[in-house]
Amino acid sequence: MNERPVALVTGARRGIGRAIALELASAGFDIAITDIAASAELDDARDAVTTRGARCAVQLSDLADIAQHDSLFGAIEERLGPVTCLVNNAGVSVMSRGDLLDVSPESYDRCLQVNTRGTFFLMQAFGRRIARTTAAPGANYPPSIITITSSNAVAASVQRGEYCVSKAGLSMATTLFSLRLADFGVGVYEVQPGFIETEMTAPSKARYDVQMEHGLTAIKRWGTPQEVASAVRTLATGGLPYSIGQPIRIDGGLLVHKY
Repeated sequence: MNERPVALVTGARRGIGRAIALELASAGFDIAITDIAASAELDDARDAVTTRGARCAVQLSDLADIAQHDSLFGAIEERLGPVTCLVNNAGVSVMSRGDLLDVSPESYDRCLQVNTRGTFFLMQAFGRRIARTTAAPGANYPPSIITITSSNAVAASVQRGEYCVSKAGLSMATTLFSLRLADFGVGVYEVQPGFIETEMTAPSKARYDVQMEHGLTAIKRWGTPQEVASAVRTLATGGLPYSIGQPIRIDGGLLVHKY
């Protein structure tokens, strides 16, 4: 019988998700990684996980299609064992930045369907599975849900309002599940990254470099995916056993009130 706990990391083909998958593999987890479509990047992420001594299952999954969620957990359980740690990393940004008065219903619905609705029901499916068990699945670490939101769950970015709305809703969903699942021994946490240097944020780098130098962040540099992954490892391995629900900010002091 496999003694290793199992982590599901959604949207793990690159960037923050990939870094989290690798870090949890190093922490002793077997890893399931998802993305919406097959790709060389996804295969490369799988191969990188296995070099850490972990088993890795790749599952194609559309987070917005909530009818797939139960079968996703079932497929992972058949290959690796029951999921013990759910890391909600997958998400989408706006179709295009622009005037709040010009936000399209298509862009708004896409953000809400994936970032908020899809993740909410994935947490629900995981929570139901935990509630049906008589003991926590896996070994070594208590079960957990770790949701990657954004500093935009708190800080308004008017040029991508629909993204902010989706992340604010997801932040509240995480708080709600932290309360509902506490009696089952599930630690539910929110991680709020700030400016993290990834392929997705590259187009904005030059603009924010200047603002950081003028005090936008207390630590005057971009964060790295590894720094987010290190925080997730702490949470997934039970490093904050008497904390639930509070956002953990990996943002270089971006959201600290200052004047």
